[in-house]
Amino acid sequence: MRPGFAGRWFSSRAGRIFVAAAAWTAVGVFFAVPGMATGPNWRHALLQSLAQWWAWGLVAPLIVALDGFLPSSDRQLARRTLLHLLLSFPVTAAYFHVLAAVLALLGLENWRTAVNPQLVLTALRGMFLWSWQVYWVIVGAWQAYRYYGRYLSTELRMERLERRFTESRLNVLRMQLDPHFLFNALNTISSQVERDPRLARAMIEHLGDLLRMSLETRDKQEIPLVEELAFLDHYLAIQRIRFGDHLKIEIRVDADVKYALVPSLILQPLVENAIRHGLSPRSSGGTIVISARRVSGQLEIRVLDDGVGLPTGWALGTSPGLGLTLTRDRIAGLHGGGSSHFGVRRLPGGGTEVEIRLPMTAAEEELDHVVPA
Repeated sequence: MRPGFAGRWFSSRAGRIFVAAAAWTAVGVFFAVPGMATGPNWRHALLQSLAQWWAWGLVAPLIVALDGFLPSSDRQLARRTLLHLLLSFPVTAAYFHVLAAVLALLGLENWRTAVNPQLVLTALRGMFLWSWQVYWVIVGAWQAYRYYGRYLSTELRMERLERRFTESRLNVLRMQLDPHFLFNALNTISSQVERDPRLARAMIEHLGDLLRMSLETRDKQEIPLVEELAFLDHYLAIQRIRFGDHLKIEIRVDADVKYALVPSLILQPLVENAIRHGLSPRSSGGTIVISARRVSGQLEIRVLDDGVGLPTGWALGTSPGLGLTLTRDRIAGLHGGGSSHFGVRRLPGGGTEVEIRLPMTAAEEELDHVVPA
């Protein structure tokens, strides 16, 4: 997502200067409060405090710049500290000149004092110890920022690499599934070319729509369930032409989940598996039921058939087919950490059921269908 105008502005140099000025002003107001509350001239106390911290705001970039020339290795920490100790005295003296200039700009001091080193040190000598301590506070804050920034950037790089690895793995799984589906669909069409060319042409038209929709979603790991069902409808049209009345499909999708996000190309492998291994071995065919509903804040999808059921000794991890295994791996890759579930079981009356549970996440399209209260 591209940052908005405010995000771009605050990340610019002008934005950073504005934030720094606001921060130093806030510090100045904070330290001015006791003097404003007890003294009769609150305006003078406020300007005096603001001048001190605005001057530090002008000197702080110098401290940061000098820090950049010092040894940065952790093994040279003692040397770095010693060099800062040597720099702290001239930088604090320079701060007094900046402070005198700011006081002059605010009308609290005359310019003759601001340009005369002896008068500056005489006028502000009582502040040296306090100002020297502020120097070290700035150095410490900058070191903490550098350490945190380095740690945070490392964490972000690791997170980015992990995200890219996950996306690459999901893309590999998707690329394995695409040709797997395509070859099976072409085999179905080829079986009808000589037997019934008209039906074969109708299958090819549906296959063309399938490929177009597959290309449209190739860069999307998740799509709304309603789009996944539209994709599945073209696949089922091919299978209905092939099996005729021997194939019955029931789709039961609750209205409140049709825009829930699901992994793209998730239903077709499950339905294909049910047809090939559940219904095809039976001459009478059978029925496939596809359902989706919200259960305890999750999206539950079930694909069940009344076919021959799973063979004896069948296990998902050792089965030779790709469809179920790739679907399971994609779901685990998109929704890990126990937030999803993929299971296959035998039905008591015969047949097989595949159950999927996913986090309930609505697509943006759902917003267009929300009726205002």
